[in-house]
Amino acid sequence: MSVVGSYLKKHSEALVKDVGIEAACELTGKSKATLGRYYSAHDEHTDRFMPIDAVAALEEASSYPHVTSALAELKGITLSYDERRRNTDDKGGVNSDVVALSQRFAVLMAEYGQSIEDGIITVNEAKRLLRETMALQQVLVDMKLHLEEETI
Repeated sequence: MSVVGSYLKKHSEALVKDVGIEAACELTGKSKATLGRYYSAHDEHTDRFMPIDAVAALEEASSYPHVTSALAELKGITLSYDERRRNTDDKGGVNSDVVALSQRFAVLMAEYGQSIEDGIITVNEAKRLLRETMALQQVLVDMKLHLEEETI
């Protein structure tokens, strides 16, 4: 089996185990045996991989996008979660908002540093950085509106 195939199978197994085998069967409509074949390293299963719709269904329920991140790593791509997927739904006030904003800005600057390290910012890198910059601008606008509401 190729190194890439083996790598993807290991991450497929991690995804199924993250969700739980019973829940994975329910979400994908596949049997335990079928799911097992998708991550089996045995010679007779080397050409079997989990269908993308099954991966999407499982990653929606998982704590981490195991297969998607593996594919990204193989291509040298960095992933980041959407800003709407916060760790908590807690609205801790201005101080916690400022801390969260500062952390996101630090991550943006780190990504910028990585992108420019080779002297070239690719189109994909530029798009990702622009999306995050625009998201940060929206957070600032939301914070300003929130502050204005509190002072009224």
